[in-house]
Amino acid sequence: DHQVLNAQNQSVSLNEFKGKVVYVDFWASWCGPCRKSFPWMNAMQQKYQAEGLAVVAINLDTEPELAQTFLQQVPAQFTLRFNPEGDVAKSFDLMGMPSSFVFNRQGQLVQQHVGFYPDNAADYERELIKLLKE
Repeated sequence: DHQVLNAQNQSVSLNEFKGKVVYVDFWASWCGPCRKSFPWMNAMQQKYQAEGLAVVAINLDTEPELAQTFLQQVPAQFTLRFNPEGDVAKSFDLMGMPSSFVFNRQGQLVQQHVGFYPDNAADYERELIKLLKE
């Protein structure tokens, strides 16, 4: 059970998304590819929210101002969580930024990706569709 902070700085659990297909994305303000992944995550959230998709982007900046500046330039229309001390990121054993982890409705980790490659976006989407149908 991973505890992260919400925008109000309250500790919340990733368990709140149980029963949904959850796309967890770790990002930081200095991460270039994150600027490309955000519009895609916005689109996925909008397209599949009704079918049970939850996109959760966990920010790892130690200074919240940096995250806020990024979000002003690249708005997010999905759930944002914050983990400035990075303990949750460590438990996921991150290899790079962004890193994404896909969980099925049973809460099992079924897929992970390091980086975000626009050329692979259609594959990422097909994966989500398959899980939403399960």
